[in-house]
Amino acid sequence: MRRALGFRLESHGPRLMSFIRFCEDRDAGTVTTDLAVEWATSTASDHEAYQARRLDVVRIFARHMQPLDPATEVPPEDVLDRRQWRIPPYLYSPQEVTALMSAARTLQPAFRAVTWRTLIGLLAVTGMRQGEACRLDRDDVDLNAETITIEDSKFGKSRVVFLHRTAAAALRAYERARDEAFPEAEAGTFLVNSLGRPLDNRNTPKTFAGLVTAAGIKAPPGQRAPRLHDLRVAALLDWYRDGGDVQARLPVLSTWLGPRAFGYAAA
Repeated sequence: MRRALGFRLESHGPRLMSFIRFCEDRDAGTVTTDLAVEWATSTASDHEAYQARRLDVVRIFARHMQPLDPATEVPPEDVLDRRQWRIPPYLYSPQEVTALMSAARTLQPAFRAVTWRTLIGLLAVTGMRQGEACRLDRDDVDLNAETITIEDSKFGKSRVVFLHRTAAAALRAYERARDEAFPEAEAGTFLVNSLGRPLDNRNTPKTFAGLVTAAGIKAPPGQRAPRLHDLRVAALLDWYRDGGDVQARLPVLSTWLGPRAFGYAAA
């Protein structure tokens, strides 16, 4: 029903089915608060904000079920602490971004190296998410206007990213290399893998972890390893480094980076 209303449920769908299996394993035929909390907290993460988001899945389902089964209990809103917990992003220096792009030159086949250098540079200068970059259609990248249109991104919103002329020049070079390597396009995406197919952003973390090691980048003790996603903060850091008024630029940042931009600024 919710998908018919336009909800994607990319995470809620699997979580709801996980809860249903949890209930079936216990021969439970009715949703109860105790059962819901037990499932929500039966995860490797001990952060209540994450567990509270899991519980939301059950709460929505329970509200739907209660008119059909009056014995259904809807878990209260305050059962788990909902305060947002955010892992600080790794803050790349300009030298580290350059080192990552240099490390990408060693990837094989050769065109894989070209794509990865472009991907790293694109994220660092535009603040895009890795998934957004991987999904970009060729028509989304207008190198004449030097803009990128990000369609139907997080929360169903779209936005336009303006490119610096040097970034546009780098993307033109990539476009020429891509079209020479794959004259007959096998994919409609702007960035393609070594076979001319769309990038699979599920495989990018492993490749990026290798590039981080090759570039000699190490996170401080107690901090999470650098992620590809953290590159989107690099553009914000440049605003601090150039001495500009970052607070005055935050409305622009919110439009440019999309939802949760203020969270990145605070981090």
